[in-house]
Formats: sequence, C-alpha cells, structure tokens
Amino acid sequence: MNQALQLGFRTFINLSIFPVDPRKLGIGRLAPLRGKVMGSKRRSFSNPSSIADQNIDKKLRDAIDNDNYTISDNPILKDIKDDPSKIKAMTIQQLRTALRTAGIPPKGLKRELVSALQSYLAKEIDGESSLLADKQDPSNSDKRISMMMETKSVEDQVQDANSFSKVSEVQQSRRTVKQLQIKGKMVDVNAKIVATEQKKSACASGRMTSLTKKKASSDVDSKYVSAKNRVTLPVNQSEPWTILAHKKPQKGWIAYNPRTMRRSLPIENTKFVKILSWNVNGLRALLKLEGFSAMELAKQENFDVLCLQETKLQEKDVESIKQSLIEGYENSFWTCSNTRLGYSGTAIISRIKPLAVRYGLGISDHDSEGRVVTAEFDSFYLLSVYVPNSGDGLRRLAYRITEWDPSLGNYIKELEKSKPVILTGDLNCAHEEIDIYNPAGNRRSAGFTIEERQSFSTNFLSRGFVDTFRKQNPDVVGYTYWGYRHGARKGNKGWRLDYFLVSEAIADDVHDSFILPDVIGSDHCPIGLVLKL
Repeated sequence: MNQALQLGFRTFINLSIFPVDPRKLGIGRLAPLRGKVMGSKRRSFSNPSSIADQNIDKKLRDAIDNDNYTISDNPILKDIKDDPSKIKAMTIQQLRTALRTAGIPPKGLKRELVSALQSYLAKEIDGESSLLADKQDPSNSDKRISMMMETKSVEDQVQDANSFSKVSEVQQSRRTVKQLQIKGKMVDVNAKIVATEQKKSACASGRMTSLTKKKASSDVDSKYVSAKNRVTLPVNQSEPWTILAHKKPQKGWIAYNPRTMRRSLPIENTKFVKILSWNVNGLRALLKLEGFSAMELAKQENFDVLCLQETKLQEKDVESIKQSLIEGYENSFWTCSNTRLGYSGTAIISRIKPLAVRYGLGISDHDSEGRVVTAEFDSFYLLSVYVPNSGDGLRRLAYRITEWDPSLGNYIKELEKSKPVILTGDLNCAHEEIDIYNPAGNRRSAGFTIEERQSFSTNFLSRGFVDTFRKQNPDVVGYTYWGYRHGARKGNKGWRLDYFLVSEAIADDVHDSFILPDVIGSDHCPIGLVLKL
C-alpha cells in the first residue's frame, strides 16, 4: 500500500514521503504561498447490491433494528475482533453475514464490505459500540432499510431518494420507458449516458481519488426528471450528496455540489487564512480506519488551521500526539472530558502560532467535558466548540437552552469587544427546515426542537453572528451529518449540524464557506472557511 495511506497517526505526522521539502510547501505565518488551487478529490461510491422492493431481508432488518447487540453475542464477530487480520480473508458471504449481525447494511464490493467491518470493529474496540451515540433519528426507525433498483437500464435507476412518493408510486415509475410525461411535456432520457455513469461510479470508495476527466457526453451532474408524483432519477450516484434529498423541498432549493459551488482561492497577493472543522466521532477510531489518510486530507486542502470536535481522547493520549505532529503544524491545543473518560473533547491544530489559548468558558459547571478551545490570532479569535446534545428523551434540553447556549453567547460577545470572533464546530442544531432531511418527523428530536432552534437564533444569530454557509448559499440543501443506519449517507438523508459563525464585522471578508461531503471516516464530514485578512 502507498506509504501515504498507511494507518495510524504517524501517517499524519510524517512528511518525509513528500518529494518536496515541507518547508517549501508554503508553510507561513498567516497566508502561506499556495500552488495552484487543488480540486476536491472525490471518492467514488460503488453501486450497492440491489434489493428488490418486495424481497427485503427480514433478518437484516431485525439485525439493524436491534439496539442491544454486542460483539460478544456472536462468535464470528468475537473471533475477528480478537484477530482483525482475518477480515480480508473472509469471503463476501461471510462479510455480509458479519455485517448483518452487527446491524450494518451489507452493500457494495468486497473492499467496501471489508472497510465497513473494520470501521465497525475499530469503534467497538474504542468503546463506541453505539454508532449513533446520542444523535439518533427516531423518525427513521420505521422506515425501509433501503430501496435500491436494478442498474441495467435507466428506468431501473429510479430511487425514492427524496421520499416524495409511496412504494407503489416508485414501482410504477420503473416501467420500461425512455420518456416521462411531466406537465404535458415529454422529457427525453438518454439511457446510454446513465448506464455509462453507473459503470464509472463502481470504483473503490476507500481512498481519496481524483475523478478523471469525462467526455462531454457523459460528464453529467446530478440531474433529475421529476414526474407528477415527484419521483426522481439521479444520474450521478457516485456523488450522493448531489441528491436533493428533502421531505418537503421548497421551490428554488438545490442540492449542494462542492465541485461546482466551491470558490477558487483568492487571487495572488491576497492574504487569507483557510480553516477546516470536523467532528471526527473518535479520533483513534478514525486513524485506525483503512482508507483514511489524515496526510492526504492535509495535502488536498492545504489548510492553515484544523479544528476537531468529539475527539474522545483522554489526557494520557494527548502528549504523545502533540509530540508527533507534522512539521508546520506544531501548534496544537487539546481539551478532554474529566467527568466521563473517552467522551467529547475538542482541539485546534495550527501552522500559525496563536497569541494566546484558553480552555472552556470560564464556568466550572460547563468546563468539565472538554467542549471549548479558544485561540487568539492577530486579527480574530477562533473557537472550536462541541455543543452538548440534548440527548435521548431530551434529558439535557433545559440545560442546553437555559445554561449552555446563553453562557456561550455571552462568552463570545465578551471576546468580540477586543476583536472579531470565528466560532466553529458541531453546534448540534439544524437551524431551519432546509437544514434537515425530515423536518416534520423530527420536531421532538434532539437537535431540531423548536426550543433549540430558537435558542440558536437568540444567543448567536440575533446577537450579530452570521451563519456563513447559509449567507453564501441561501437556497442550498447541504448536510454535514448522516446517521449510520438506513443508508442515510448514500441517500443523502442528513442534518446540517456543523457551522462557521463569524462576527458581523468580518462577514463580508468570508471568501468561501464550504462542505467536504466526500471525506468519510465519521458520521460527520469536514466543513471549511476561507477568510480574507
């Protein structure tokens, strides 16, 4: 395997494999010289095994719906947990059986099955057996596991990606036709182009690869032909985030496509800083995941600062990590939960040395879970924040809206008295209906209650902080979190929980606010901000 893709934190920290001296890569104080703008590398998503509408495996569904399952309950999983090297030697049938038992949809080629099982075991070993943690979406429990059509022809590509129609309407749309009647007009569908796109999407999703240049006739973005019943035809399934997936879409809404919506970096001689933020849902598990390379992400995005949330590290792990950071990113600041080990945790990793760093909000009742790191730079404060989830049964909702949110709002307003503030992280709130796939089904789900949404407005937006992604993309449906169950990511059925909020004074200096939905390894994806200085 290419050395740049080796697992473990040493991969992230060793730049010796680069043919260019790292010091020549433009590691500067604020706005390092950059080479040509790097296009976002894409992972291709292979076509999963199709499942007929009327023959969904009951055993698979039962396994996925079983929340109380543990590895020790099954000798196969226990055996491979004791010796993970056996996974690659397993047959496809054995892999699928193991994944079904673990409650993971067994879809894709062998390499995807191997990667999925390794990821599951890594999280189990790290004490993360509950893949959803406290971000469950109760409304999905009664839904279909998936509804994948055969890929032999265009009419079989019909999916209920937006859940706009009933099963009978989807089945009706599968009839062998090459034209659909839409409001009295005939829309032609080129079946050959669709078939070509489907074949091109069948490559490994385990590593970051750049898409090869396609011929004009087959270079098709995710487009849809909507019939009266709102069934859609996704053309490019290798980029599921381009599916306009929403239960109640409004006129003018479009799906987020970073390939076409991300902005080029500022022109030469313009000073700027590039910041990424990512809820990694367990840093150790991420670094053990086959196919993920932190170095590859750093090389691809060439960021100046990386903010992390939900690292789930303990204090004893931090020092070894700090000693091992790659050249140019020596400045790192970590905070961990003291009351619950292996829980929460935030960090800031930077090639720019900050003027000062502080941890927490300065309030003991809020600072025991490692949820805030603040770094002061020359022209702004930067906060990496992991807002508490209201939890199952909304048990922490009152704490969240009456104590935590007001305290955080007061803290950043106090910082703002001396210089502008950038607040980023998992804020655990889908603020508007456009920010969540199924708003009606989640009115009382943590992260979308009316109380949390009002608190978000009252404590942040109404006090002069700007949601940079929404300001730049007012009618764009872009998600940053997808639950592990029910094929949520492949159907783009997600939530936008991660934000860059900035002081109004620098809102117009934001050059780009973007999402990286092609970066896998967590139930969240990274987000980014380019700020002109």
